Amino acid sequence: MSAGSRLRNTALALLAVVAVVGASVAWWMLPPRALGFAGRGVALAAYRGADPTGAPAALHGADVVARGRYLAKAADCQMCHTARGGAPYAGGLAFKTPFGTIYSPNITADGPTGIGGWSDADFLRAVHKGIGKDGRRLYPAFPYEAYTLMTDADVLAIKAYLFSLPKVRAEAPPNALKFPFNHRELVTFWALAYSPNARFRPHPDRSADWNRGAYLVEALAHCGDCHTPRNLAQGLDNRRKFAGAPIQGWRAYNITSDRASGLGDWSDTEIASYISGQHVLGRGSASGPMAEAVEGGLSALTPGDLKAIVAYLRTVPAQGDRERPEPRRQIASDRPKIMAAHYDVRGRQIFEQACATCHAWSGVSPLSPEATLTGLRAVNDASGANVAAIVIAGQPGSGPGQLSMPAFGSAYSDTEIAAVANYVTARFGASGSRLSAADVSKLRP
Repeated sequence: MSAGSRLRNTALALLAVVAVVGASVAWWMLPPRALGFAGRGVALAAYRGADPTGAPAALHGADVVARGRYLAKAADCQMCHTARGGAPYAGGLAFKTPFGTIYSPNITADGPTGIGGWSDADFLRAVHKGIGKDGRRLYPAFPYEAYTLMTDADVLAIKAYLFSLPKVRAEAPPNALKFPFNHRELVTFWALAYSPNARFRPHPDRSADWNRGAYLVEALAHCGDCHTPRNLAQGLDNRRKFAGAPIQGWRAYNITSDRASGLGDWSDTEIASYISGQHVLGRGSASGPMAEAVEGGLSALTPGDLKAIVAYLRTVPAQGDRERPEPRRQIASDRPKIMAAHYDVRGRQIFEQACATCHAWSGVSPLSPEATLTGLRAVNDASGANVAAIVIAGQPGSGPGQLSMPAFGSAYSDTEIAAVANYVTARFGASGSRLSAADVSKLRP
C-alpha cells in the first residue's frame, strides 16, 4: 500500500471516529422529553377520558378570569415576575445564572412597559415558542419548554387574568449577560433542541388522576426546571428526571420514587401536605425557592389536584443519589466519636449559643415539631447548602402561630455559618457537609 493510500485511510478512520464521537455527544445532549418515560400519548382531541387540562372541575363553571387566576397560581407566574418589594407581576426580579443576570419582564397590562399591547397570538407565541412580540427569542429562564405543553385555552385564560389586574408602569432593568450569551439569536438553536412546541398528549392507558397530575407537574408547575439536573447546554437531562439539582444556591431535592433519597418512603398524605405548605413531621417543610413556589401557587391547589400530582410522581422512575443516602432518623451512639475526628469546634459553640434551645442536643425539639431536626432532608444533605441558607435567611413557620426560625445571616460570619452547618449535618444527618466560608458567601443574597 502506498504512503498516499495509508494517509488517506488514516484520515478516513479519523473522520469516522470524529463522526461517531460527535453523534454520541449529540445524542447525549438531546435527552428524552419530559414525558418520554411514559411512552407516546394521543392527541387531546382523540382522548376519550376526562379532560386533564384546564382548571379543576370545581371551576369549570367559573368565568375565564377565575380560571386564569387558578392556572396562573399553578404556573407560579407571580413569584418570577415580582421583584422583592415590588408590585405583583410588574417584573424586575433578578435571576443570577452562570452566564450573567436576567431580569423578569413586566407582565401587567401596561402598554409601554408591560404586555398591554400584546394580542392573543403574541401571548400564545411567547408562552408556547419563547418568542416575544418584537420577534426576539426569550431566554429559557422563562420555562417555555414546559409551558409549551399547555393548551391554547389555558394560556389565554392566564392572559385574561393578567389583563384583569391593575396596570403597573415599570421597566425591568436591562439584562447583564456575558458574551456570547447576550446575543439572543443563539437561543434559537437551544429552542430547536430543547423546546418541542407541542401540546400535552394524554395517555389513554393511564388513570384520569395520572393524566391530570402529568399536566400539572410537567406543564403548569414545571417541576422539572428545578428538580431535574441540566446538561452542558443547560437543557433538562431527563435521563436523570427529578433526581434533584442546585437552584439559586439551594438544593432542589430528588422527587422520584427512590426510597432512600426520593419520595419512595413518603405517604401520599405526606407529599400532598408538603406541597400545600404544611410541616410534615420527620420530613420538614418547604424552604427557599420551594417555599416561594408553595406560597406563590402550590398551596392554592385543590385537594383533587394535589392527589393527581402525587399519583403522577409515584410513577416517575426512581433515581438513586449516592451523595444523599437515606436520612438518619436519630443520633447513633457512635456519632459523637465519628464527629470528633473532623468537626469544627466553633460549630458546636454556635449551636450551643443559638440553636440548642429550640432544636435540642438530640435534634428532637421540646418546643415544636417544626423545630425537630432529625430526619429532615436539609440536615441529611451532604452538601449542607440548604442548612446554611436557612441559617442565613431564617424560615417562617408553616402556618399562623407556628414556630419560625430567625435569620442569623447578619449575626455570624461566613466562616461561622459554615462551621455550624457542618456541625448540624454531621451530628444529625447521614453524612457531614464540608462547607467553606467561600461556599457560604455564594449563598448570601
